[in-house]
Amino acid sequence: MTEGTQTPPFPTQLLTWAGNRSGGVRRLFDESSGRPAGRHPFRTHLLAKLQQWCDEIGAGVEAAPRVILLVGGPGNGKTEAIEATMGWLDDALGCEGALVAELARSFRPSEGKVARLVSVDAGRLARPGYRGLGLSIVQDASVVAGSNRRSAAELLLDELDDASSAGTTELYLCCVNRGVLDDALIAATEAGRSSSRLLLEKITRAVSLFPNAPSCWPLRDYPQVAVWPMDMESLLVATAGREVPPAGQVLRHAIDADLWPAAGKCEAGERCPFCTSREQLSHPREERSLLSMLRWYELGSGKRWSFRDIFSLFSYLLAGHRHESRSSNPVPCVWAASMAAADDQAVRNARPSAKTSQAIFELVAAQYHHALFHLWDREAGPSLLKDIKDLGLQDNNTAMGLQWFLGSRRSPYLPAMIEGVLDSFASLLDPALAHPDTIVEVSRNTSYRLRDIDTRFSRSVAEGLEYVRKSRMLTNLEVDLLRRLSELDAHLSRQDVRRKRPATATRVQRLLRDFSCRLVRRSIGVRTMTVRDAAVLREFQVVVENPNGDGMFEVAREIELLLNKNQEFEVSLTTTFGQPLPPSNIQALLVVPRRHVHPANAAVDGRPDPPLQFLEVGEGSSAQNVALTYDLFKALKDIKRGMSNASLPRSILALLDTTGARLAGPIVRDDTVLRRAEIRLGNSVTIEQRRSGFGVVGGSSRR
Repeated sequence: MTEGTQTPPFPTQLLTWAGNRSGGVRRLFDESSGRPAGRHPFRTHLLAKLQQWCDEIGAGVEAAPRVILLVGGPGNGKTEAIEATMGWLDDALGCEGALVAELARSFRPSEGKVARLVSVDAGRLARPGYRGLGLSIVQDASVVAGSNRRSAAELLLDELDDASSAGTTELYLCCVNRGVLDDALIAATEAGRSSSRLLLEKITRAVSLFPNAPSCWPLRDYPQVAVWPMDMESLLVATAGREVPPAGQVLRHAIDADLWPAAGKCEAGERCPFCTSREQLSHPREERSLLSMLRWYELGSGKRWSFRDIFSLFSYLLAGHRHESRSSNPVPCVWAASMAAADDQAVRNARPSAKTSQAIFELVAAQYHHALFHLWDREAGPSLLKDIKDLGLQDNNTAMGLQWFLGSRRSPYLPAMIEGVLDSFASLLDPALAHPDTIVEVSRNTSYRLRDIDTRFSRSVAEGLEYVRKSRMLTNLEVDLLRRLSELDAHLSRQDVRRKRPATATRVQRLLRDFSCRLVRRSIGVRTMTVRDAAVLREFQVVVENPNGDGMFEVAREIELLLNKNQEFEVSLTTTFGQPLPPSNIQALLVVPRRHVHPANAAVDGRPDPPLQFLEVGEGSSAQNVALTYDLFKALKDIKRGMSNASLPRSILALLDTTGARLAGPIVRDDTVLRRAEIRLGNSVTIEQRRSGFGVVGGSSRR
């Protein structure tokens, strides 16, 4: 940087966003903790509701809830929501900062621990004429400090009883995880506290995924209580009145050009992978693609990105991750400059070493799209080294760099906070595994079929590079690496090299070409949303986010075909759930009319948007709700494309068997259904109900 100018905070400051650093844990009224974006809170559905609630309290609306429970695990923004609410409540009551100041003193005592329950007289601090309003806050309901050995569940029970009986004179805000809620329900049941048990049962059901779950805000039958399941809400879905979802707000702050060095002006210059990633993500297509992939991961895995996950992910993508044991300099651009200097030595044909030879590989891998899809054949390193020695390539920096790079993937190299989710993300969406017939539109005038890219790289790295380079989708770092790999590929094609060990040379070439093709697929795929099963994920997203569309009805019909055989539904009378069916000649089946499948009517008023849609299977007392998961939806699409039912994944077969078994129990006790039922014994005997009893009415021809 130029001497005398102020050093931009990013990307170095992004390192603190990681969950294991100062940005990972938020403490109430502590500006130095857990707020990567400074004083700017990212808007969510919950914050909009809390701000409206504060306005109602300030206006003296008696119908406004007095008990607020924010339910969810760590990292979901509960503490941030509490602090933002206190600021809005201060304004609504006309406290002129006095309420926030008193709470800050209570949550940041000069000595000792923070009490579990912090209470203040908000009415005393409010504008003249506003009296009789107490405020109690529990930042973490799992804390038991100063409780005289009472459990967190018992404390929560007492606090809820006190807050519920206080009427409109008390406000109670509590952050609680589902485990403490469950423990409190058990404690209320065991202690015979019926009123508390009924309230907790309603709360537990309200924050569940049941399609008929009651309203959360306010809680059905308890208008003085409001709960919100924060871990059910997606940060990748835009809030009402906003076009950018909360995760998009975080990303835009992370790539704010005013917080980064000017292009090419950091320590690594044009070869900085972090500044290159920032520049790429500043384009609408790349930003939209990344956010869409994160959303698809939620839909495909059934998991939700929390704020802590999002902050840790963007820190990793835009500032990298280096173990302290491997690098003493945490400044990302300085690390990139040191890698570029080491690579310069490799270009000058210096003696191969782990640092210099794999420097170009590390720089390429630090770009956001390769950081996302980081999986390589980590077991290829040892065998590749043997082949390199057999071919006499120990002095080739490209060959040795590839070997060292693949070998380094056998050691931990991902942030521990998000290592599991990154592995799962890469496995689910890897563009390297996208269908070969997928067409990628890289610009208005240029498109590729992935099969054509694969074919060209299977012939040579040079041919593949020449084919895709015209699109200008590859970064300079990637083109530089591919050029070196193509030179090594061409060297291995020479007769004097192949003469003694042709099989070994072919094996190394195959590895080079596969590596290069995967690199290109990922580089292009990440920026164009060309990922594994993209078409299915896109269609599933439409079904989940538009439950009233035709997609749900089409899915219901397809599942109905799977559960029934022609126009009949069969219940085995000789086996229990999980047992294999006996041979057809000794089976005993109860056969009833076809069971219909319909989209379930999920409650939406006073609740977050449902992360899953449900189907109602059967009618009347035997009806069952089945969650429409991505695996089930994908299986339906595979069957539609011609897959045999017997080839479905075991998890889907188990789900269908479970649904059938759950239907079977009520069916055998439902007189309405049994009036039109029949029993089939083996292949030749059919028993049907008559006016005077049961009788044999036919043989195998009835089937």
